[in-house]
Amino acid sequence: MKCVICHGDDIRVAEVNDELLSGRDIVHVPVRIPVCQTCGERYYDRKTLRYLEDVQRRLKAGKVSLREVGKVLVLDTQR
Repeated sequence: MKCVICHGDDIRVAEVNDELLSGRDIVHVPVRIPVCQTCGERYYDRKTLRYLEDVQRRLKAGKVSLREVGKVLVLDTQR
């Protein structure tokens, strides 16, 4: 398989964190998918996409357990 973006042929299955939004928060969801090692293009199969859609639905319904790993601070430019 060649990458559709850079035409490289070094595509390997890797664990990556996909990002889903939950309100103003970003939730990292680990998935194992093929990733181009040259440009980083990700290739999702139907099973993985359905899994991510299911996680998104459960996030919206508040039916998932999340662990906080940090916080993001935003500069207050109104001062």
